[in-house]
Amino acid sequence: MTAFFDTKVLAYSVTSDPRKLRADRILSHGGVISAQVLNEFANVARNKLRKSWPEIEYAVERICRAVDAVVPLTRAINAAALALARDHGFSFYDALIVAAAIEAGCDTLYSEDMQDGRAIGGLTIRNPFLGSPP
Repeated sequence: MTAFFDTKVLAYSVTSDPRKLRADRILSHGGVISAQVLNEFANVARNKLRKSWPEIEYAVERICRAVDAVVPLTRAINAAALALARDHGFSFYDALIVAAAIEAGCDTLYSEDMQDGRAIGGLTIRNPFLGSPP
């Protein structure tokens, strides 16, 4: 299994929220994120979690060491995201995450914000904070 992580999984990993344990557990198995997710994480960490820039820089380095790859956003991913948003009703930014996960060859997308169990193009969305630990 190759996992792709949505922004909230990364965000929970730097909080004292009870979901931190599950976030840390699934991140410890490696996986993939996109540059978009890394950028969203930095924004959430600064504006919602009120982390300092050094804390954010440390967290980004830790995340980048934990994942197997950070995939760039490309024109092909943008085009795929437009089609996913149009055809499947995703918000554009969620569609970018789904498209990046599919492009990276992932079979699981861990996301708290998208429909758990939904399958698209060989990718299954899983909410890691529901039910038993992944």
